[in-house]
Parts: sequence; C-alpha cells; structure tokens
Amino acid sequence: MSIRKRILRSCLVGLLATSIVHTWCVSALPAQETVTNVHHTLSAELIPATHELVANDQIELEVNSQATSVTFTLAHTLHVESIAMQTRSVSGGQGGRDEVVPFTIVRPPETTAQRIVVSLPKDHGRRVTLVLSYRGQINDPPREPRHLRFVTPSETAGHVGLEGVYLSNESQWYPEVIGSFSTYWVTAQIPQGWTVVASGRKEGETTNAGKTSSTWIVQDQSEAFTLVANKFVTTSREWKSPTGQRVELQTHFLHDNAGLADEYLDATARYLDAYVRILGNYPFEKFAVVENFFASGLGLPSFTLLGSGSIKRRYIQPYALGHEIVHSWIGNSVFNRDGHGNWVEGMTTYLANYYWHELVQDSPQAVEQRRMMLDGYNLYVRSDTDYPVSQFLRKHDEKDNAIGYQKSAFVFHLLRQAIGDEPFWRSVKTFVSSYRDRPADWSSIEEVFSQESGQDLRWFFEQWVAQPGAPQVSLRDVHARRVTGGGGRETWRLTVEIEQAEKPFRMTIPLRIVMTTSTDIKSMSLSRSQINVAEFILPEQPLRVELDPHFMTFRRLTRQQLPPMLNGYVTDPHKTVVRAFSDPASPLQQIMSRIADHELTGSLRTAEVSLKENALPRDGSILVLAGADQRQAVQSVVQESCGDRITLGDRGFQLDGQAYDGPTMAVLFSCHRANVPGSVLTVLYGVTSDAVEKLSRFLFYYGWHSYVIFQDGAVTKREVWHGVSDVKEVRIDATP
Repeated sequence: MSIRKRILRSCLVGLLATSIVHTWCVSALPAQETVTNVHHTLSAELIPATHELVANDQIELEVNSQATSVTFTLAHTLHVESIAMQTRSVSGGQGGRDEVVPFTIVRPPETTAQRIVVSLPKDHGRRVTLVLSYRGQINDPPREPRHLRFVTPSETAGHVGLEGVYLSNESQWYPEVIGSFSTYWVTAQIPQGWTVVASGRKEGETTNAGKTSSTWIVQDQSEAFTLVANKFVTTSREWKSPTGQRVELQTHFLHDNAGLADEYLDATARYLDAYVRILGNYPFEKFAVVENFFASGLGLPSFTLLGSGSIKRRYIQPYALGHEIVHSWIGNSVFNRDGHGNWVEGMTTYLANYYWHELVQDSPQAVEQRRMMLDGYNLYVRSDTDYPVSQFLRKHDEKDNAIGYQKSAFVFHLLRQAIGDEPFWRSVKTFVSSYRDRPADWSSIEEVFSQESGQDLRWFFEQWVAQPGAPQVSLRDVHARRVTGGGGRETWRLTVEIEQAEKPFRMTIPLRIVMTTSTDIKSMSLSRSQINVAEFILPEQPLRVELDPHFMTFRRLTRQQLPPMLNGYVTDPHKTVVRAFSDPASPLQQIMSRIADHELTGSLRTAEVSLKENALPRDGSILVLAGADQRQAVQSVVQESCGDRITLGDRGFQLDGQAYDGPTMAVLFSCHRANVPGSVLTVLYGVTSDAVEKLSRFLFYYGWHSYVIFQDGAVTKREVWHGVSDVKEVRIDATP
C-alpha cells in the first residue's frame, strides 16, 4: 500500500464530519501559483523515552510576489517556539540576518493538525526562507483495527517511543505547505544503539556523546518525508540492473528476524530484475526492507515498512513484497494527483499481484488471480453501493478494496486486451518516464495510452473508469447447423446469442466451444445492444458453449456462479452462526465472541443456534463452528449440501477422497447450500481444540478458498470448488 498525502485523508474526514471542516479543507489548499518549489533543511532530535521531538526547519519557498502569507500544517501536539525569516545582505550575498515574523495558529475542529499562517512582509520577493523552531510529543501508540479481517495494518498517526519510531506524512511532524512537493535535507539525532531509516539517500552518520546523527537527502521532488527508527540489525548488498544501474539493497530487521535478511534481499533482487524491464530504471538509490514494530505493509520512497509478523511469515510473495517494490515507481515516483481518483493501487495491483504470474509463466495462478478479482467485486460491491473507479480515493473497507484495487487492476487487463500487448507495455514505460516526480490522474493515463496506441480510447475510459457497474452477460441461445463447404467438405455453422442485462457494455468476451473431438476458444465482440449474435464456422459438430471460462472479462456474476467460500457467508445479508461444540474454553468460543461483537463485524449480524432438528433457518448462509464431540450432528448437515465431498471423523476427516488424520488437523470448507441458491454452508472443524487454537484469530483471513486444510495452525493445502458456469448445450437445427 502506498501512503497518500495526509491532507487528502483529513479533508475526507472533514467532508464526512462537519461543514466547518469542509470549508477549511477547501480554503487551506493554496492556489497553485502561491507556493511552488519547497526545500526543507530539517534538524530533528528524537527522544523515545519521553516521546519527544525537538526540531528546527529551514524552509526555502518560491512564492507569488503578491502573496501576503504562507500557510503550513503541523501536528497539534507540537509547539512552535519561533518563526523567523532569513534576509540577505544589501549586496545580495550571504551573511544576512534572521528577522522574526508574526504568525497565527488556527486549530480547526475534528482534525489532528494546526494551521500556522505566517505573515510575509510586502517586499518579500519571490524566494523566501523561513526558519521554524518547534518541539513536542508524537505519541499515538498503534491500535489494532476492529473488524473481521484481523491481518490488517494497525492504526496510528505517528509514534516516538521505546518500542520504535514511526513518523510519516500523516504524523505531520514537520511543517508542510498543503499540496506542495518538496526536496529535503534532513539530519536526525537518535540515542546511540538505534538506527534511523528514512526516505532518500543516507549521506553520513556520526556518533557522539551517546547520540547518533544521520543525514538524509531527497533531491527529487517528493510528496512527503518518512522516517522510522529502531534497534535494527542491518544487512546490505549491491544490485546491478541489466542497464548497469547500481542500487543498494538493505534489510533493517529486529534481532529475532535478522536471520531472514538474505531471503528478503534475494527476493528484492528478483523483483527488481523483472520490473526494471517493464517500468524503466529504479527511481531511487536504495531499496530497504524495514521491520516495523506494529502491523503494516507500506510502500514508501526507497523502502518498505513491514510488521514483525509479516517479516516472520516470509512476506516475499508478489502480492506482498513485490507489490511494495512496484510502488517505488507507481505512487512514490509517479504521484497520484490530489483530489482525483486514485489509479495507483489499481496499476500496482495489476503489475505485482497479477502480472507477475504471467511473467513466471504460472498460467493457473494467473487465472486464479483474475477469478479472485471478480469474486471480490461480486461479493462486496452491491449495485446500489457501486461507484466509478475514478471516484476511488483510499481503502476504508472491502467494497473500496474491490473497486479501487481489484476492478481497477482488471481495467488495466481490459485495456491491454483492447490495444494489444506491445502498445500496452510501451505505454506503461512511457507513462512512468513522462510523469516521474509529477502527479498524474486517469486522464493522464488515457492521454499516454491513446497516443502510444494510436487509438481514440475515450469510449474505454468513459465506460470502465468514469462509470460504475459491470456488464451482466449470459448465453441466451446456441444452435448449430451442418453445412457443406467448398469441395463438398462438411462444416458446422454455430450461432451464439448473448444477452446483456440492464446497461449494455462494449466489450469482447471469450467462448469455449467443445466439439466432438476437440475444444476451441473464440472471441465474440459485443456492442452496446441488449442482444448480440455471432456466427462461427467449425470443423466438427459443436456440443456445448461456455462463457468466459478463464475469467478474461470483468462482469457481474450471480452468487451461485461464484465458488463456495467463507466470504460468501460474510457477505450474505442473511446469515447464521451455529455453535457445534460443548467446551466453553474451546478456541472456537473466541470466534463466537468476535462475531457477536457488532463493533468487529460492522454490518454482520448473526443469530446463534444449536444443531437441533429443524433448528437451522430456511434462508441465508450458515457458519458451523464444530468440535469433535458434535461431529455426527455436523456430518448430517454437511451431507445435505456437500454430498460425499467431505466426511468428518473423530480422528480426522476425508476430503475429495483423501484422508487427513491426526490431533493437529483442522479444515475450513464451504459448499453451496442445498435448496438455498446464492447462500453457502461453511464449516470449521478441528479434530481437537489445539488444532484450531492458532488459526482461530485469523479465520476470516482464509475467506477466498472453498477449503483450507491446516496442520497445527499452518496451511497445508487450499483449493477452490468452482461455481456454476454459464454453459449451454448446442441445439442442432434440422438441415433444410
């Protein structure tokens, strides 16, 4: 996840809170011509034992000569001791003096920032240097988020403490001109034994009188400067790109995880090897993997900040470390334009979470990623709560994730299909190089891709980016007739009719045609019509036609068409949790308690019932938390919906014909609920209480598969049982 400008979040909160704060957000944004270039020469001492920050910031500005004031934001816990303006000597050279200037402080309600308005003298000129001295506490200890998906970043604006230091743009730890881009020269002082990691290049480090001082330089304009510190064990090596670029790779881990350094450095090198070919030279002089003292997965200029638990679990997958490395280009080199739709997460998700699997020629996993994008959208985005990709700003819930990450990523896949591979990848590289150190928006993407492909793509971006929704397509009719071709050769003419419900889309959709002895994939172009018809000449008799078998198009699916999985239960408006265990000390009780806590579950409301005859409701999805003591009662419920797929035993279970035995075995599985279309039956079963002890906290993290098998809390296998495909048997027309 790339960190966005803090002011954007503050204004969003204001919009939802009070009209007073809304007015502040609008008026606080300076006119573009008022302040342009900003450079910070910042000296900061960090005192973890007392949560204190003592700082002096010399800020060089280019301002409109008619401007009467400059406005900064700063954390409300920091006290401004003085503000002075540097003046030059009469001859224009160095050696001028500092002149104290008046300022006022405004603290808008419902925000964590104070607004510092500095008055400028009338004859200030275009270049202004202000020196701000300030101090105070940054003390917002990380808090666990309260919802079902437990593996998420902890919540904090910033913290200076003995457990670690985290100062991001949301910490507002230095004076910032809202909406500006800056360069930085930062000197940070920390107790000896601590290590600072920050944006940019480390220029030097010295230790004296029990304190360590390091200097960091950011020469390219950046949205923000982030600094972290802890008692790290540091490992580094040099990486050389295919073009000869040299980058220092680093890990900064706490002692317990220091032994994983080489594994992370190896993975970093693999991702950089791949992505420099796609995106061009890496935009920074270092890339560091830094261990955080709270749960996080953040992509920052020149480093990524990962929580200790993620580091320990080897967070090196493409959707994890790979995602944060791609953010080096997308989000931290090319910025998202403030106040416009956030395209950054969609492009990053496409390149890292999805396209990596194509790069390494893992076709099954590429199909799986496309399926999961569709599943997320169809499960979490209702038609009445949908909104356009262009309106996504940041993720607050699973619906935002499905639109801003998953659908947005799929938009790039559709764009690639629309213009072709070579123009698409050329456009990506041109876009990244053209907008380096600059903000971009969806219109910037449209302009570059239209120019590089030589196509007018207005229709594409209007349909997929500016409008909400997704096409609802279905096979209406398929029929074929035997025909005789030239030379008496016999062929078949297949006619396919596809219907689009509600608002039709312009799109191309694949069809899998199963014939007597072979299978073929054909593409069918759909116009913005309710009914589209296409004909195909085939060498042998067609038997059936399947719509989009490999999930190449983005579309609305019914819940019955989706695979059965735990997230089907979570998103069902009618759902029930079943207590199928007797031991009150069972770890399953922890899950019951979390589900019952409406603060954790938000809109998830459940009724608790027991496994008694006719006790289960006739509608909605069911979650059964099962212990071995009620295995037989659970099995009777499972049999109705899952058939012979799974059998629960007192020493284990059998799934798809394979036995899994032992006291540490557990399984989470889902089936479409019999006679209740669109709902699922989900069961968590542990052979013993110990078998579910470790996974009980993370149960809802495993929501995307039909079954997950655990041994001693660790995943040993996970698979998907596909939903109901849109398939039609071919009707054979009589030969005239």
